[in-house]
Amino acid sequence: MSHDPAATPLIEFQAITKVYGEGSNAFNALKDVSLKIYPGEFVAIMGPSGSGKSTAMNLLGCLDTATSGSYLFQGIAVENLDRDQRALLRRHYLGFVFQGFNLLARTSALENVELPLIYRGEATQARHQAAQQALQKVGLEGWGDHSPGELSGGQQQRVAIARALVSNPQVLLADEPTGNLDTARSHEIMELLSALNTELGITVLMVTHEAEMAAYAKRIIHFVDGEIESDQLQQGDSA
Repeated sequence: MSHDPAATPLIEFQAITKVYGEGSNAFNALKDVSLKIYPGEFVAIMGPSGSGKSTAMNLLGCLDTATSGSYLFQGIAVENLDRDQRALLRRHYLGFVFQGFNLLARTSALENVELPLIYRGEATQARHQAAQQALQKVGLEGWGDHSPGELSGGQQQRVAIARALVSNPQVLLADEPTGNLDTARSHEIMELLSALNTELGITVLMVTHEAEMAAYAKRIIHFVDGEIESDQLQQGDSA
C-alpha cells in the first residue's frame, strides 16, 4: 500500500495485543497488530470466525482496551484516557452501525435518531433539526414518525445509519451492517455507505464476512488467527 508520507493517520494501531483470560485459559485474540487508517478511507475488515476482526472493531470503537500496544486516535493514545474520556471520544467522533439495527421498538424513527444527541445534552429543537437532516441524508425524509415495526429491514438499517450520522462523526464503524438483509437491500445499504464516504468524506470501517459487500470498500484488511494476513487497496483505488 502507498500513502502520502506527509499524511497523518486518523487511527493507528502500534503492536496491539489483546488477550482474554489467564494462564492455561488465555486466548490471544490479537497478536502484535499494527495498522494505519487515514481520513476518508473506506476499509472492510474480513476474516473467519475467531480471526480477531470483531476484537479489532471493539478496540477501534473504544468499547474495549488492548492488553498491550498503543491505539492512537488523531495522535492521542487512547489507552491513556479514562473511562469517561473514552466515552466522550465515542460520543463525539465515532458512529456505530450494528447488524441487528438496535432500534428502540416503541419510539419513532426520528426519536431513535435523536438518541445520541440526548446523551450529549442537546436542546430539543436542535435535536429535531439534526435528526431530520440525518434522515434526509439516508433517503428517509418524511419517515420520521414511523416506528421501526412499520419499516422494512433496509429502512430500519437506514434509520440506524442516520442515528450514527446525527452527531457528525469522523468515523463510522459498521459491524456486519448487511447481515440481516436480503441481497437487494444489502446492496442499497452498501451504496449508501459508499456515498457517505465519497460525498461527506466520512471514514468508514466495516466488518463483513461477505466478499460481495467488501467489494464496495476501497481497502480490505484480512485477519487470520489474530494477525493481519493481508492489507490491500482495491484495484482502481490509490491512496
